[in-house]
Amino acid sequence: MTDRPDPPAETTRRRRRHGGLTLRDVAKLAGVAPITASRALNTPEQVSPEILARVRDAVERTGYVPNILAGGLASRQTRLVAAVVPTISSPVFLEMIEALTRSLTAAGYQLMLGQSGYTESREDELLEAIIGRRADGVVLTGVMRSPGARRRLLASGIPVVETWDLTPTPIDMLVGFSHSRLGSAVAAYLHGRGRRRVAIISANDERARQRTAAFIQTAQALKLAGPDGQVPACYVGAPTTVGHGRSGLRELLAAHPDLDAVFCSSDMLAMGVLNEANAQGIDVPGRLGVIGLGDQSFARDLHPALTTVRIDGNVIGETAAHFILERIAGRRVAEPVCDIGFTIVERSTI
Repeated sequence: MTDRPDPPAETTRRRRRHGGLTLRDVAKLAGVAPITASRALNTPEQVSPEILARVRDAVERTGYVPNILAGGLASRQTRLVAAVVPTISSPVFLEMIEALTRSLTAAGYQLMLGQSGYTESREDELLEAIIGRRADGVVLTGVMRSPGARRRLLASGIPVVETWDLTPTPIDMLVGFSHSRLGSAVAAYLHGRGRRRVAIISANDERARQRTAAFIQTAQALKLAGPDGQVPACYVGAPTTVGHGRSGLRELLAAHPDLDAVFCSSDMLAMGVLNEANAQGIDVPGRLGVIGLGDQSFARDLHPALTTVRIDGNVIGETAAHFILERIAGRRVAEPVCDIGFTIVERSTI
């Protein structure tokens, strides 16, 4: 597929002035009247194939999504903010969702929650539905958008906050942390606590793979790899489960019985590792150190209490809500990129 030129500068300026691309902009780009463009989108059988092709090309080039609520919204506000998370079965996102709900409700807005899964295509479909209903703001998990989804979000003019990641090129606003720095910090922490043969059990999504790559690179630099220079890694499906942690530890120990520490990409995985270690009579932390990620509510109540990495979901949710509400009110967000960092919470498993 060949790249198409960007929409004319005048179209972009119009979007910035009015908060979103309109059907009139698409019609102008296609060289037809707005009513003709409307027919092409709603009743395509009423226009010629040539007109239909021109309008569809203009839609593709601009990322325009028809506003299915336009007729009934004189104020152009729905008082709805949409949040998209990969899954609601993982507790790691619940703190952010609760903070978003609390902050938005206090300002008279409701949160609409969407579950995208871990595949790009489902997110694209969900975002098109959200844009079509003209939510007043969108909160997204991660920064890995498809080119089409990114183009549609930019064209919509809707305030967007990406979360749980960092990038130098956010769509709009961003609240997150560096997965690479986190992975590297965990390897350095294990080295500092005297561990010398480490491994990782990780989900296979893109953000988890960033952490894994940085963990392995730093571990190798600190001489925490095996005789072959490799740091063992076991990848499991997302969302991760206790069962994944148990089977992951069995797999790692079968091939590398001299391991003395395991980094898990979620507290659920770490719980599974602790269960399996207990079943095998492996002393934690004496024989094997374990560190999780997420600092879920159960982490402190495990035996032994789980050492983990805390990501403050409350701060993510509250900051994202603040960014959205400021933009809805027409105010500029002075620092639209916020790195909240992370904290290693030391308990009894290292």
